[in-house]
Amino acid sequence: MSVVQPEGKKRGNLSMRRSTSFLFALLVIFSLVLAACGAPAAPAEAPAATEAPAAEPAAAESADEDVIKVGILHSLSGTMAISEVSVKDATLMAIEEINAAGGIMGKQLVPVIEDGASDWPTFAEKARKLIQQDGVAVVFGCWTSASRKAVLPVFEELNGLLFYPVQYEGLESSPNIFYTGAEPTQQIIPGVEFLVNELGASSIYLLGSDYVFPRTANLIIKAQLEALGVELAGEEYVPLGGTEFSTIISKIQEAQPAAIFNTLNGDSNVAFFKQFKDAGFTPESLPVISVSVAEEEVRGIGPENIAGHYTAWNYYQTIDTPENEAFVAAYKAAFGEDRVTADPIEAGYFGVYAWKALVEAAGSTDVDAVTAAADENEIEIMAPGGVIKIDGETQHMYKTVRIGQINAEGLIDEVFSSEAPVKPDPFLRAIPWAEGLAEGASQ
Repeated sequence: MSVVQPEGKKRGNLSMRRSTSFLFALLVIFSLVLAACGAPAAPAEAPAATEAPAAEPAAAESADEDVIKVGILHSLSGTMAISEVSVKDATLMAIEEINAAGGIMGKQLVPVIEDGASDWPTFAEKARKLIQQDGVAVVFGCWTSASRKAVLPVFEELNGLLFYPVQYEGLESSPNIFYTGAEPTQQIIPGVEFLVNELGASSIYLLGSDYVFPRTANLIIKAQLEALGVELAGEEYVPLGGTEFSTIISKIQEAQPAAIFNTLNGDSNVAFFKQFKDAGFTPESLPVISVSVAEEEVRGIGPENIAGHYTAWNYYQTIDTPENEAFVAAYKAAFGEDRVTADPIEAGYFGVYAWKALVEAAGSTDVDAVTAAADENEIEIMAPGGVIKIDGETQHMYKTVRIGQINAEGLIDEVFSSEAPVKPDPFLRAIPWAEGLAEGASQ
């Protein structure tokens, strides 16, 4: 069994250089390359860490055998930017740490960054560009299932490799994707069990954004509620990015559910929780559990509008371990003391280390060799949230289930966790009440 310790943790609390320094260095290299070719040198200006830098020309055009180009594909604009910009930042931080420790197989990683712009056709277009034109060895990116579904055929057609860092609805497995976020048995299903078993909810209202993840998640939840004998109080969807909830809140008031299961994504959560509170609801009168609201989203919503409500994830900034303490300190040092870490941020970060471990086990960045290495080796990653084991059969991760309650400071306090990391079961094969759903899914 191979346990990989991120270089950032090996250095303990040693302060890492800011990500801006890394980008600055890339621009300097670009200037020198141009100068050597007789072209005027480009100005070496480092963009702010949270800006959406364009793809580096030096990365796209370099023939240097001492570098490995990697893609980063996230929504850096549009409704999903509230969530995805920070995952991009964490991915860059992991790349910088790995480069500072000598790179992978002696080669430096050079990121090529693209903006999916919260638009699914754009994600597919940018994925194709990264693989065909830029020649990246791997892409780290996507958030919504709609964006992942849009790029999946591109990665399979071109035999590219995607590391996907966000919890999702499951019922999917691709040889060209590693899923570093949770599948339903590691988040959605335990979230429902918490509402029923711990909060005593006898009726649950389902609220979500109108796209793949919420609708598929709610199909699973409805089957679970039926098996538990719990009433479905209602089910409503709003367009992704929707901000008008008055009609839905009126329906919730009429239905009088015991709890709400929330699968809204992006900045729709900001509007919902503010309007929900303004309507007189409190966590005590009607608790909400969310599966796409983490510390980063709480910042945008405002703790005063959401404190007391619940979330289901696998990582929180408040986890008390030396590894997480070092991770949080490094992230804040790189991007600002006001920044917070969150589950997808952690998954985006350790995903780079997971790929590094697979490449080193394979001795190659070749996609087929990397996926074979997952099948042939029991690889574990020492992530900020604990040890993450790669399941080679499904290319998902063993994950610890954590339910948290949002506090007045905007952080999340763990109120429940599984005794051990949960083996991934993306097709719900081991769950009797999900038999029809699993059989209806195609691999």
